[in-house]
Amino acid sequence: MEHPTDNIVATREWGRRAIVRRTGNGGENGAKTFRLVLSGYYGFRNSGDEAVLKSILTALEAAAARSGVRIEPIVLSGDPEWTSRQYGVEAVHRTKLGEVRRALKNSDGLISGGGSLLQDATGLGSIPYYLGIMAIARWCGKPTFVYAQGIGPVNRGMFQPYIARAFKKAAYVSVRDEESATLLRRYGVPPDSIEVVPDPVMGLPAGTGSEEAGDAASGREETPPVVGVSVRFWRSDRADLDRAAAALEALAGRMAVRLRFLPFHRGADEDASRYVMERLMRSGAYAEHELELAPAHDDPQRMLREVGRCALLIGMRLHSLIYAANRNVPLLGISYDPKIDQFLQRLGQRALGTTESLDPDFAAQRAGDVLRDPAAWHKACDEAIARLKKEAERPAQQIMDLIRN
Repeated sequence: MEHPTDNIVATREWGRRAIVRRTGNGGENGAKTFRLVLSGYYGFRNSGDEAVLKSILTALEAAAARSGVRIEPIVLSGDPEWTSRQYGVEAVHRTKLGEVRRALKNSDGLISGGGSLLQDATGLGSIPYYLGIMAIARWCGKPTFVYAQGIGPVNRGMFQPYIARAFKKAAYVSVRDEESATLLRRYGVPPDSIEVVPDPVMGLPAGTGSEEAGDAASGREETPPVVGVSVRFWRSDRADLDRAAAALEALAGRMAVRLRFLPFHRGADEDASRYVMERLMRSGAYAEHELELAPAHDDPQRMLREVGRCALLIGMRLHSLIYAANRNVPLLGISYDPKIDQFLQRLGQRALGTTESLDPDFAAQRAGDVLRDPAAWHKACDEAIARLKKEAERPAQQIMDLIRN
């Protein structure tokens, strides 16, 4: 199948000129070395974003090995010391612009992404920051590569021309869903320069450890089955968490299950999980031994293995659903943002409900159906999951081909 970016070198002349200015130095075994700066929401110990970083690093390393070159990543991080320890890479503080500029000046290019970086739902600062980092890279004469970003929501029209300008000047653009591509096309970004790819975490291996893949598979056969639950704070009145608790109460009325709450953001998700757990215990729907709160792992691959031990995952966090798909665990999503619906659509699925409207009996029925007949879920979703895993490798290889040529 021909992709719109197969001729990217011909269509991105600015990117080619920037790459040619600085070729990599000789590395191990004479392999050429390229330094790439990575910009995203890294170093804040959010499991989803850390998984994105780990996935990109892993994909770049694999693509470099296939291409006979070496990659030296430099990560822009909220906690550079922690990021360096965690991943064994160089890191600089994301807000110390002098350090950022030096890193970019001594690099072969900037990777912006992945994640939902260009959105103004959480505040006004995100879009100017990430576009600003891309602008600094261009001022330093370096190519920019957009890696599987989710674009939007962008509620303020003033940001749209700046996003379009930055993406038109990028050497490579990939987004993680068709809705993001549609938004960019509406802003004036040429359609043939945009590639739609999966979230990078679809390609993350589970790694090794005491919780190996075999243990995960056996964990799914436990009786009663273990249902993973990912919740987060969203509504200030907590009505969304109350609705999620009501759905889990209804599930307990239909069949015996154990709930394992999985916090994807240290602190906040742990508190949200405790809120739901306390409600469930007060209602008498679950005994204390039927509820468990998993550790908030710093290592995304450990959380990936945690998810792999579940018979079903019910999640609000996007990356809880992506982790489940990665591990071929049946999943059901509660939507608080269009990105949840967009991911579920790629699997041919629809959300259980939203943070504004969730029918407890319907949710419990859906969950019970999946737990009683997981083969039906796999028949519907496994082919799409396999395709997404394969396609997740593409951005890293495209970037590697560009910097080599």
